[in-house]
Amino acid sequence: MPLVTLENDGLSSRGETPAAPWLALVGLGEDGRAGLSPEALAALDEAEIVFGGERHIALIGAVPGEARTWPQPFRNALPAILAERGRKVCVLATSDPFHYGIGAGLTKAIPASEMRIIPQISSFAMACTRMRWPQEECALVSLHGRTLYRIVPHLQPGARILALSWDETTPRAIAELLSARGMGTSRITVLESLGGPLERVRETRADAFAFDDVVPLNMIAVTVEAGHDSRVLPLTPGLDEAWFAHDGQITKAEVRAITISALAPRAGELLWDVGAGSGSISVEWCQRHPRNAAIAFESKAERIERITRNSLELGGLSVTVTGQAPASYGGQPEPDAVFIGGGLTVAGLFEGAWAALKPGGRLVANVVTLEGEARLAALHALHGGSLRRIAIDRLVPVGGLHGWRPAMPVTQWRVEKP
Repeated sequence: MPLVTLENDGLSSRGETPAAPWLALVGLGEDGRAGLSPEALAALDEAEIVFGGERHIALIGAVPGEARTWPQPFRNALPAILAERGRKVCVLATSDPFHYGIGAGLTKAIPASEMRIIPQISSFAMACTRMRWPQEECALVSLHGRTLYRIVPHLQPGARILALSWDETTPRAIAELLSARGMGTSRITVLESLGGPLERVRETRADAFAFDDVVPLNMIAVTVEAGHDSRVLPLTPGLDEAWFAHDGQITKAEVRAITISALAPRAGELLWDVGAGSGSISVEWCQRHPRNAAIAFESKAERIERITRNSLELGGLSVTVTGQAPASYGGQPEPDAVFIGGGLTVAGLFEGAWAALKPGGRLVANVVTLEGEARLAALHALHGGSLRRIAIDRLVPVGGLHGWRPAMPVTQWRVEKP
Protein backbone atom coordinates (compact mmCIF):
# COMPACT_ATOMS: atom_id res chain seq x y z
CA MET A 1 0.00 0.00 0.00
CA PRO A 2 1.63 3.33 -1.03
CA LEU A 3 2.41 5.99 1.52
CA VAL A 4 0.20 9.07 1.36
CA THR A 5 1.52 12.41 2.64
CA LEU A 6 -0.82 15.40 2.34
CA GLU A 7 0.74 18.76 1.54
CA ASN A 8 -0.38 22.36 0.95
CA ASP A 9 -1.42 23.15 4.53
CA GLY A 10 -0.94 26.85 3.92
CA LEU A 11 2.28 27.18 5.94
CA SER A 12 4.46 27.83 2.90
CA SER A 13 2.22 30.74 1.85
CA ARG A 14 3.04 32.41 5.19
CA GLY A 15 6.75 31.91 4.68
CA GLU A 16 7.02 29.24 7.39
CA THR A 17 8.84 25.93 7.13
CA PRO A 18 6.44 22.99 7.50
CA ALA A 19 7.17 20.71 10.43
CA ALA A 20 8.39 17.19 9.69
CA PRO A 21 5.71 14.49 10.05
CA TRP A 22 5.59 13.26 13.64
CA LEU A 23 2.31 11.32 13.41
CA ALA A 24 1.64 8.26 11.27
CA LEU A 25 -2.00 7.28 10.72
CA VAL A 26 -2.08 3.59 9.82
CA GLY A 27 -5.11 1.70 8.54
CA LEU A 28 -5.37 -1.80 10.02
CA GLY A 29 -7.32 -4.78 8.73
CA GLU A 30 -8.53 -7.89 10.53
CA ASP A 31 -5.41 -9.70 9.36
CA GLY A 32 -3.32 -7.49 11.63
CA ARG A 33 0.39 -7.21 10.92
CA ALA A 34 0.17 -9.66 8.03
CA GLY A 35 -1.77 -7.15 5.94
CA LEU A 36 0.45 -4.13 6.60
CA SER A 37 2.75 -2.65 4.00
CA PRO A 38 6.48 -2.11 4.68
CA GLU A 39 5.76 1.61 5.24
CA ALA A 40 3.12 0.81 7.85
CA LEU A 41 5.36 -1.71 9.62
CA ALA A 42 8.17 0.84 9.69
CA ALA A 43 5.85 3.43 11.21
CA LEU A 44 4.94 0.97 13.96
CA ASP A 45 8.57 0.10 14.68
CA GLU A 46 9.66 3.75 14.76
CA ALA A 47 6.83 4.96 17.00
CA GLU A 48 7.50 5.96 20.58
CA ILE A 49 3.76 5.76 21.26
CA VAL A 50 1.08 3.71 19.46
CA PHE A 51 -2.54 4.72 19.98
CA GLY A 52 -5.45 2.43 19.09
CA GLY A 53 -8.49 0.56 20.30
CA GLU A 54 -8.08 -2.60 22.34
CA ARG A 55 -8.82 -4.65 19.22
CA HIS A 56 -6.18 -2.77 17.21
CA ILE A 57 -3.51 -3.23 19.87
CA ALA A 58 -4.30 -6.94 20.11
CA LEU A 59 -4.08 -7.36 16.32
CA ILE A 60 -0.59 -5.88 16.00
CA GLY A 61 0.87 -7.59 19.08
CA ALA A 62 4.00 -6.29 20.76
CA VAL A 63 5.55 -3.01 19.56
CA PRO A 64 8.92 -1.42 20.43
CA GLY A 65 7.21 1.72 21.75
CA GLU A 66 4.46 2.25 24.30
CA ALA A 67 1.01 0.96 23.32
CA ARG A 68 -1.90 3.07 24.60
CA THR A 69 -5.55 2.18 24.22
CA TRP A 70 -8.03 4.98 23.61
CA PRO A 71 -9.04 6.96 26.69
CA GLN A 72 -12.66 6.98 27.82
CA PRO A 73 -14.65 8.90 26.86
CA PHE A 74 -13.30 8.79 23.31
CA ARG A 75 -13.55 12.59 22.91
CA ASN A 76 -10.39 12.75 25.05
CA ALA A 77 -8.43 10.87 22.37
CA LEU A 78 -7.50 13.93 20.30
CA PRO A 79 -6.12 15.91 23.27
CA ALA A 80 -4.12 12.85 24.28
CA ILE A 81 -2.57 12.63 20.81
CA LEU A 82 -1.85 16.36 20.59
CA ALA A 83 -0.14 16.24 23.98
CA GLU A 84 2.57 14.08 22.37
CA ARG A 85 3.24 16.46 19.48
CA GLY A 86 6.87 16.30 18.43
CA ARG A 87 7.36 12.68 19.45
CA LYS A 88 7.04 9.77 17.03
CA VAL A 89 3.39 8.76 17.27
CA CYS A 90 1.46 6.08 15.38
CA VAL A 91 -2.35 6.07 15.40
CA LEU A 92 -4.10 2.85 14.38
CA ALA A 93 -7.48 3.05 12.64
CA THR A 94 -9.79 0.49 11.09
CA SER A 95 -9.02 0.03 7.36
CA ASP A 96 -9.50 3.39 5.60
CA PRO A 97 -9.16 6.15 8.25
CA PHE A 98 -11.05 8.61 6.05
CA HIS A 99 -14.16 6.52 5.51
CA TYR A 100 -16.17 7.13 8.69
CA GLY A 101 -12.87 7.02 10.57
CA ILE A 102 -10.66 9.13 12.79
CA GLY A 103 -8.83 10.70 9.87
CA ALA A 104 -11.24 13.62 9.45
CA GLY A 105 -10.92 14.65 13.09
CA LEU A 106 -7.13 14.47 13.03
CA THR A 107 -6.76 16.58 9.89
CA LYS A 108 -8.84 19.36 11.46
CA ALA A 109 -6.37 19.59 14.34
CA ILE A 110 -3.01 18.69 12.80
CA PRO A 111 -1.43 20.34 9.73
CA ALA A 112 -1.15 17.99 6.78
CA SER A 113 2.63 18.40 6.65
CA GLU A 114 2.89 16.88 10.15
CA MET A 115 1.05 13.65 9.38
CA ARG A 116 1.68 10.60 7.21
CA ILE A 117 -1.30 8.50 6.13
CA ILE A 118 -1.00 4.81 5.24
CA PRO A 119 -4.52 3.50 4.49
CA GLN A 120 -5.88 0.01 4.05
CA ILE A 121 -8.68 -1.11 1.76
CA SER A 122 -11.95 -0.03 3.37
CA SER A 123 -14.44 -2.53 4.79
CA PHE A 124 -16.99 -1.17 2.31
CA ALA A 125 -14.67 -2.05 -0.58
CA MET A 126 -14.09 -5.53 0.84
CA ALA A 127 -17.83 -6.05 1.24
CA CYS A 128 -18.39 -5.07 -2.39
CA THR A 129 -15.89 -7.70 -3.53
CA ARG A 130 -17.59 -10.38 -1.43
CA MET A 131 -21.03 -9.41 -2.73
CA ARG A 132 -19.81 -8.82 -6.31
CA TRP A 133 -21.47 -5.41 -6.20
CA PRO A 134 -20.10 -2.34 -8.03
CA GLN A 135 -19.47 0.15 -5.24
CA GLU A 136 -20.80 3.07 -7.28
CA GLU A 137 -24.21 1.37 -7.33
CA CYS A 138 -24.40 0.99 -3.55
CA ALA A 139 -25.57 3.25 -0.74
CA LEU A 140 -22.86 3.35 1.94
CA VAL A 141 -24.13 4.01 5.45
CA SER A 142 -22.49 4.01 8.87
CA LEU A 143 -24.71 3.06 11.81
CA HIS A 144 -21.76 2.96 14.20
CA GLY A 145 -22.60 5.39 16.97
CA ARG A 146 -25.55 6.64 14.91
CA THR A 147 -29.27 6.03 14.88
CA LEU A 148 -30.63 3.04 13.00
CA TYR A 149 -33.02 5.33 11.14
CA ARG A 150 -30.18 6.74 9.03
CA ILE A 151 -30.85 3.81 6.73
CA VAL A 152 -34.50 4.77 6.11
CA PRO A 153 -33.97 7.15 3.13
CA HIS A 154 -32.01 4.41 1.36
CA LEU A 155 -34.79 1.81 1.64
CA GLN A 156 -35.87 2.17 -1.98
CA PRO A 157 -37.03 -0.63 -4.31
CA GLY A 158 -34.08 -2.56 -5.71
CA ALA A 159 -31.54 -0.62 -3.65
CA ARG A 160 -28.26 -2.16 -2.58
CA ILE A 161 -27.12 -0.92 0.80
CA LEU A 162 -23.91 -1.54 2.74
CA ALA A 163 -24.30 -0.56 6.39
CA LEU A 164 -21.51 -0.56 8.95
CA SER A 165 -22.98 -1.97 12.17
CA TRP A 166 -22.78 -0.50 15.63
CA ASP A 167 -22.52 -3.94 17.25
CA GLU A 168 -23.82 -7.52 17.13
CA THR A 169 -27.44 -6.35 17.60
CA THR A 170 -27.58 -4.18 14.48
CA PRO A 171 -28.28 -6.90 11.86
CA ARG A 172 -31.37 -8.13 13.70
CA ALA A 173 -32.56 -4.55 14.26
CA ILE A 174 -32.25 -3.87 10.52
CA ALA A 175 -34.17 -7.06 9.74
CA GLU A 176 -36.96 -6.01 12.11
CA LEU A 177 -37.06 -2.52 10.63
CA LEU A 178 -37.36 -3.91 7.10
CA SER A 179 -40.10 -6.32 8.11
CA ALA A 180 -42.05 -3.59 9.91
CA ARG A 181 -41.98 -1.48 6.74
CA GLY A 182 -43.34 -4.26 4.55
CA MET A 183 -39.94 -5.22 3.12
CA GLY A 184 -39.58 -8.59 4.84
CA THR A 185 -38.59 -10.39 1.63
CA SER A 186 -35.44 -8.24 1.35
CA ARG A 187 -32.17 -10.17 1.44
CA ILE A 188 -29.77 -9.49 4.30
CA THR A 189 -26.15 -10.62 4.20
CA VAL A 190 -24.14 -10.36 7.41
CA LEU A 191 -20.40 -10.05 6.76
CA GLU A 192 -18.34 -10.62 9.91
CA SER A 193 -14.63 -9.97 10.60
CA LEU A 194 -13.94 -9.09 6.97
CA GLY A 195 -10.40 -9.75 5.82
CA GLY A 196 -9.43 -11.77 8.89
CA PRO A 197 -9.04 -15.47 9.64
CA LEU A 198 -12.50 -15.58 11.27
CA GLU A 199 -14.32 -14.01 8.33
CA ARG A 200 -17.86 -15.31 7.84
CA VAL A 201 -20.58 -14.37 5.32
CA ARG A 202 -24.23 -15.45 5.80
CA GLU A 203 -27.41 -14.52 3.97
CA THR A 204 -31.10 -14.68 4.93
CA ARG A 205 -34.45 -13.00 4.36
CA ALA A 206 -35.25 -10.09 6.66
CA ASP A 207 -38.44 -11.72 7.93
CA ALA A 208 -36.59 -15.00 8.62
CA PHE A 209 -33.58 -13.54 10.44
CA ALA A 210 -32.37 -16.05 13.04
CA PHE A 211 -28.63 -15.44 13.50
CA ASP A 212 -27.97 -15.36 17.25
CA ASP A 213 -24.18 -15.55 17.18
CA VAL A 214 -23.20 -12.43 15.22
CA VAL A 215 -19.85 -10.93 16.24
CA PRO A 216 -19.71 -7.21 17.11
CA LEU A 217 -17.47 -6.33 14.14
CA ASN A 218 -19.79 -6.80 11.18
CA MET A 219 -21.25 -5.17 8.11
CA ILE A 220 -24.71 -5.64 6.63
CA ALA A 221 -25.49 -5.88 2.93
CA VAL A 222 -29.16 -5.35 2.07
CA THR A 223 -30.92 -5.96 -1.23
CA VAL A 224 -34.24 -4.16 -0.83
CA GLU A 225 -37.40 -5.82 -2.07
CA ALA A 226 -40.42 -3.54 -1.74
CA GLY A 227 -43.98 -4.09 -2.89
CA HIS A 228 -46.78 -1.62 -3.55
CA ASP A 229 -47.81 -1.70 0.12
CA SER A 230 -44.29 -1.21 1.52
CA ARG A 231 -43.54 1.94 3.50
CA VAL A 232 -41.10 3.53 1.06
CA LEU A 233 -40.13 7.14 1.75
CA PRO A 234 -40.93 9.20 -1.38
CA LEU A 235 -38.09 11.17 -2.94
CA THR A 236 -40.16 14.28 -3.63
CA PRO A 237 -40.97 17.14 -1.23
CA GLY A 238 -44.53 17.42 0.00
CA LEU A 239 -44.86 14.20 2.02
CA ASP A 240 -48.40 13.25 2.97
CA GLU A 241 -49.26 14.45 6.47
CA ALA A 242 -49.62 10.80 7.55
CA TRP A 243 -45.82 10.48 7.52
CA PHE A 244 -45.59 12.90 10.45
CA ALA A 245 -46.66 12.83 14.08
CA HIS A 246 -48.63 16.06 14.48
CA ASP A 247 -51.54 17.71 16.29
CA GLY A 248 -52.96 19.40 13.21
CA GLN A 249 -50.37 22.17 13.36
CA ILE A 250 -48.56 21.15 10.20
CA THR A 251 -47.87 22.77 6.84
CA LYS A 252 -50.09 20.82 4.44
CA ALA A 253 -48.38 18.64 1.86
CA GLU A 254 -49.11 20.78 -1.21
CA VAL A 255 -48.15 24.02 0.51
CA ARG A 256 -45.06 22.37 1.98
CA ALA A 257 -43.84 21.29 -1.46
CA ILE A 258 -44.21 24.86 -2.73
CA THR A 259 -42.53 26.21 0.40
CA ILE A 260 -39.50 23.92 0.11
CA SER A 261 -39.18 25.01 -3.53
CA ALA A 262 -39.29 28.65 -2.44
CA LEU A 263 -36.63 28.06 0.23
CA ALA A 264 -34.40 26.55 -2.51
CA PRO A 265 -32.16 24.39 -0.28
CA ARG A 266 -28.58 23.78 -1.30
CA ALA A 267 -26.14 21.21 0.03
CA GLY A 268 -24.73 21.91 3.46
CA GLU A 269 -27.05 24.80 4.31
CA LEU A 270 -28.71 25.64 7.62
CA LEU A 271 -32.41 26.49 7.98
CA TRP A 272 -34.15 28.33 10.80
CA ASP A 273 -37.70 26.94 11.06
CA VAL A 274 -39.58 29.51 13.15
CA GLY A 275 -42.83 28.31 14.70
CA ALA A 276 -41.98 24.77 13.65
CA GLY A 277 -45.14 22.93 14.80
CA SER A 278 -44.49 19.34 13.73
CA GLY A 279 -41.13 20.17 12.15
CA SER A 280 -42.29 19.09 8.70
CA ILE A 281 -40.42 21.93 6.95
CA SER A 282 -37.22 21.17 8.89
CA VAL A 283 -37.52 17.49 8.05
CA GLU A 284 -38.04 18.02 4.34
CA TRP A 285 -35.26 20.62 4.21
CA CYS A 286 -32.82 18.08 5.68
CA GLN A 287 -34.06 15.33 3.38
CA ARG A 288 -32.88 17.30 0.37
CA HIS A 289 -29.22 16.62 1.18
CA PRO A 290 -27.35 14.62 3.87
CA ARG A 291 -25.29 17.67 4.91
CA ASN A 292 -28.30 19.95 5.42
CA ALA A 293 -29.29 20.93 8.95
CA ALA A 294 -32.14 22.81 10.59
CA ILE A 295 -32.88 24.56 13.86
CA ALA A 296 -36.56 24.32 14.80
CA PHE A 297 -37.90 27.03 17.10
CA GLU A 298 -40.86 25.74 19.11
CA SER A 299 -42.09 26.45 22.65
CA LYS A 300 -44.56 23.66 23.40
CA ALA A 301 -43.05 20.55 25.00
CA GLU A 302 -45.34 18.08 23.21
CA ARG A 303 -44.50 19.61 19.84
CA ILE A 304 -40.80 19.55 20.63
CA GLU A 305 -41.17 15.81 21.27
CA ARG A 306 -42.96 15.35 17.94
CA ILE A 307 -40.33 17.28 16.01
CA THR A 308 -37.60 15.12 17.54
CA ARG A 309 -39.54 11.95 16.74
CA ASN A 310 -40.24 13.01 13.14
CA SER A 311 -36.63 13.98 12.45
CA LEU A 312 -35.48 10.65 13.87
CA GLU A 313 -37.92 8.29 12.18
CA LEU A 314 -37.73 10.00 8.78
CA GLY A 315 -34.00 9.53 8.43
CA GLY A 316 -32.13 10.44 11.61
CA LEU A 317 -31.91 13.99 10.31
CA SER A 318 -29.87 16.92 11.65
CA VAL A 319 -32.75 18.85 13.22
CA THR A 320 -31.99 20.66 16.47
CA VAL A 321 -35.01 21.79 18.49
CA THR A 322 -34.74 24.88 20.63
CA GLY A 323 -37.14 27.18 22.45
CA GLN A 324 -39.55 29.92 21.53
CA ALA A 325 -38.70 32.60 18.97
CA PRO A 326 -37.44 35.30 19.12
CA ALA A 327 -36.16 34.73 22.66
CA SER A 328 -34.08 31.72 21.55
CA TYR A 329 -32.39 33.41 18.60
CA GLY A 330 -29.36 34.45 20.63
CA GLY A 331 -26.26 32.31 20.24
CA GLN A 332 -27.63 30.30 17.28
CA PRO A 333 -25.49 29.96 14.13
CA GLU A 334 -26.43 32.22 11.23
CA PRO A 335 -28.90 30.58 8.85
CA ASP A 336 -28.72 30.31 5.08
CA ALA A 337 -32.51 30.32 4.92
CA VAL A 338 -35.40 31.15 7.25
CA PHE A 339 -38.97 29.87 7.22
CA ILE A 340 -41.57 31.62 9.34
CA GLY A 341 -44.67 29.50 9.63
CA GLY A 342 -46.24 31.17 12.62
CA GLY A 343 -45.99 34.18 14.91
CA LEU A 344 -45.06 36.69 12.22
CA THR A 345 -46.93 39.44 14.08
CA VAL A 346 -44.93 38.84 17.28
CA ALA A 347 -42.65 41.78 18.04
CA GLY A 348 -39.05 41.16 17.01
CA LEU A 349 -39.71 37.75 15.47
CA PHE A 350 -39.07 38.81 11.87
CA GLU A 351 -36.48 41.44 12.71
CA GLY A 352 -34.29 39.05 14.69
CA ALA A 353 -34.41 36.37 11.99
CA TRP A 354 -33.72 38.91 9.23
CA ALA A 355 -30.72 40.30 11.13
CA ALA A 356 -29.27 36.79 11.59
CA LEU A 357 -29.86 35.69 7.98
CA LYS A 358 -26.69 35.58 5.90
CA PRO A 359 -26.37 37.97 2.95
CA GLY A 360 -27.88 36.27 -0.10
CA GLY A 361 -30.02 34.08 2.17
CA ARG A 362 -33.68 33.38 1.51
CA LEU A 363 -36.60 34.08 3.82
CA VAL A 364 -40.06 32.59 3.24
CA ALA A 365 -43.09 33.39 5.37
CA ASN A 366 -46.55 31.81 5.17
CA VAL A 367 -49.67 33.38 6.75
CA VAL A 368 -53.40 32.61 6.73
CA THR A 369 -54.84 35.57 8.68
CA LEU A 370 -55.72 39.11 7.62
CA GLU A 371 -53.35 40.46 10.26
CA GLY A 372 -50.59 38.28 8.89
CA GLU A 373 -51.31 39.45 5.36
CA ALA A 374 -51.14 43.08 6.48
CA ARG A 375 -47.74 42.39 8.06
CA LEU A 376 -46.50 40.69 4.88
CA ALA A 377 -47.70 43.61 2.76
CA ALA A 378 -45.75 46.03 4.94
CA LEU A 379 -42.61 43.88 4.85
CA HIS A 380 -42.93 43.47 1.09
CA ALA A 381 -43.12 47.23 0.69
CA LEU A 382 -39.98 47.63 2.83
CA HIS A 383 -37.80 44.75 1.56
CA GLY A 384 -39.24 43.75 -1.82
CA GLY A 385 -39.40 40.10 -2.83
CA SER A 386 -42.47 38.34 -4.19
CA LEU A 387 -45.97 37.57 -2.90
CA ARG A 388 -48.33 34.79 -3.97
CA ARG A 389 -51.55 33.24 -2.80
CA ILE A 390 -51.80 29.43 -2.58
CA ALA A 391 -55.28 27.91 -2.61
CA ILE A 392 -55.87 24.15 -2.37
CA ASP A 393 -59.19 22.28 -2.64
CA ARG A 394 -59.50 18.65 -1.62
CA LEU A 395 -62.24 16.18 -2.55
CA VAL A 396 -64.44 15.11 0.40
CA PRO A 397 -67.64 13.05 0.80
CA VAL A 398 -70.89 15.03 0.78
CA GLY A 399 -73.54 12.57 1.89
CA GLY A 400 -73.43 9.84 -0.73
CA LEU A 401 -71.73 12.15 -3.23
CA HIS A 402 -68.50 14.15 -3.34
CA GLY A 403 -67.51 17.80 -3.42
CA TRP A 404 -64.55 20.14 -3.10
CA ARG A 405 -63.60 21.54 0.30
CA PRO A 406 -61.18 24.47 0.17
CA ALA A 407 -58.38 24.75 2.70
CA MET A 408 -57.60 28.17 4.14
CA PRO A 409 -55.65 30.06 1.46
CA VAL A 410 -52.00 30.70 2.30
CA THR A 411 -50.25 33.94 1.43
CA GLN A 412 -46.54 33.42 0.89
CA TRP A 413 -43.78 36.00 0.85
CA ARG A 414 -40.30 35.17 -0.47
CA VAL A 415 -37.36 37.54 -0.27
CA GLU A 416 -33.59 37.36 -0.59
CA LYS A 417 -31.41 39.39 1.73
CA PRO A 418 -29.05 41.77 -0.08
